[in-house]
Amino acid sequence: MEAESTRPPGYNAQRLRERDLPLLKRTRGWRPLPVVLGALAALVVLAIGAAWLYDHSRRNTIAPGVRVGGVDIGGLSVNAARQRLQQQLVAPLTSPVTVVVGHRHFRITARGAQVGIAVGSLADQALQDSRHGWFLGRALDALDGRSVNIDIPAQVTYSQAAVRRFALRVAALTHRAARDATVAPTGAGLRRVGSHNGLEVKTSALIGQVEQALQHPSGGRQVVPPLHLVRPKVTLHNLAAHYPAYIIIDRAAFKLRFYRHLRLAHTYTIAVGMQGLETPAGLYSIQDKQTNPSWHVPNSSWAGALAGQTIPPGPQDPIKARWMGVNGGAGIHGTDVLSSLGTAASHGCIRMSIPDVIQLYNQVPLNTPVFIA
Repeated sequence: MEAESTRPPGYNAQRLRERDLPLLKRTRGWRPLPVVLGALAALVVLAIGAAWLYDHSRRNTIAPGVRVGGVDIGGLSVNAARQRLQQQLVAPLTSPVTVVVGHRHFRITARGAQVGIAVGSLADQALQDSRHGWFLGRALDALDGRSVNIDIPAQVTYSQAAVRRFALRVAALTHRAARDATVAPTGAGLRRVGSHNGLEVKTSALIGQVEQALQHPSGGRQVVPPLHLVRPKVTLHNLAAHYPAYIIIDRAAFKLRFYRHLRLAHTYTIAVGMQGLETPAGLYSIQDKQTNPSWHVPNSSWAGALAGQTIPPGPQDPIKARWMGVNGGAGIHGTDVLSSLGTAASHGCIRMSIPDVIQLYNQVPLNTPVFIA
């Protein structure tokens, strides 16, 4: 049985061959895939070459979006970037930093602090950072207008030693020491003088403030350092406790006034140095104390044959009962020549009656102030 034909109606093989014969002759031996691939490869090579040439032409241009210390230098050449950084970063640093303490102003200049920024190195680093990666990606980003997001810190250099010296100088010149309360003695008595607080600059805080101003000019070039309040150790409230005893010698009135905790406790009649051998005026203190002391005669002309000798306690010893040394050879002592009291009769010492000197001796510790008016 003859197989059923699958050819479409009107199919004529002879006519088809005759019609397509010229086309078949022209395309004999054609291989379409290698030709297409070769063409595409050539296009790729050309595109890559063009991208490389484009990227190479921008080898000295910093990519858009690159900043140094917040200053935009994207799209600039290295030289132009250096100029912009010099204007916007370095120029503000040349103005001095001023420290204000009360009504006083102190300045440290950029030169004195040795301030600087390596703008050349920063521009080179910006170029290097903007050219990371494959050149083809950089070319495509540039052609597409895409920008990077790089902000390189601008490290400000300065001399830490210079800043510290400056801060210590400011602290020294503005230091106000606390003043303790004290007494101002006169022949008539004691006047209390009040205390006052001191002030000092916190040096470590000032150094930090100056360094901050040197590195970040946008934050201001004037700083006000914190001040530390220094309180006195002695105030009017506790002044009396620091003076358990005080002696005033009033030569003109021939009086010795003894103060206990700055209150007058006793007034004694005394004798003082005669003319030419006056009791020396000034502020002294009790330097030594002795009971029934010997008399060490000074090498003075008035001592005559006794000069330089030591007279033991007894009738020939004019120093009776007690001795309180005040200034060199001068002191307070007892006497049995009561008629001399109330006069200028001694050789420089202060004479008291024996009962009075014993009473005073028992109340006066060493280092008690003695003011001779």
